[in-house]
Amino acid sequence: MAIITLTTDLGLKDYYVSAIKGAILSQLPDVSIVDITHLIPSFNIQEAAYVLKNSFPNFPQGTVHIIGVNVEATAQTPHIGVEAGGHYFIGADNGIFSLLFDKVPDKIVELNLSYDESSPSFPTRNIFVKAACHLARGGELDLIGNEKKTVNERILFRPVTIGDSVRGGIIYIDSYNNVVTNITQKLIKETGRGRTFTVRFGSHEISKLSKTYNDVAEGEILALYNAAGYLEIAMNKGKASQLLNLHMGDTVTLLFQ
Repeated sequence: MAIITLTTDLGLKDYYVSAIKGAILSQLPDVSIVDITHLIPSFNIQEAAYVLKNSFPNFPQGTVHIIGVNVEATAQTPHIGVEAGGHYFIGADNGIFSLLFDKVPDKIVELNLSYDESSPSFPTRNIFVKAACHLARGGELDLIGNEKKTVNERILFRPVTIGDSVRGGIIYIDSYNNVVTNITQKLIKETGRGRTFTVRFGSHEISKLSKTYNDVAEGEILALYNAAGYLEIAMNKGKASQLLNLHMGDTVTLLFQ
């Protein structure tokens, strides 16, 4: 069965998500539609990329992923279709694809599908759905677009290693108010070479890495590797970002002993 996923900033109050699903089902009645999330903050491609990057590898190859975040097309940010790792992605070339993948995708096309003139302001339904259904039927990218060599890049703050320290930042806050940094387990292993370390953020520090949230008492703060392999700051059964006054972009530093 063909699978199409949806990642959007449309929320759940309005008719938009149901309209997208209805448009898909009108073309492919037997398709499986999976909601990854519709609660991305408006236009926030960084959060969308984090969520989708850690979701799509769990789907079977051939899955088509619609990215309905910051979707308006311009001459600089056209609508594109991408093939990467056996998956297909449809969205605006607004920098999100450079955040999703660690290398240039296997194939990129600039979509040449026509708008529904009665509603040109809803490209997720009027353009992305057409492209996604074409691909879900087994169609080729080349038939719906013209080849591109690269995607637009979005440069984000990356962790920096300075001597015996790594300085990174907060890139995501989940629904539990757990705080995700851009410092990965892989980077810590490569830089630390087995050394212990202290995590510093604001006026707080954590000197022991936990394996689970229950490694500390309720209400205590902890640091662990989350399921996606990123260093996370949390509070056992508490709201870390609120109670510790942590925000997107705040600095987090690791000091190796």
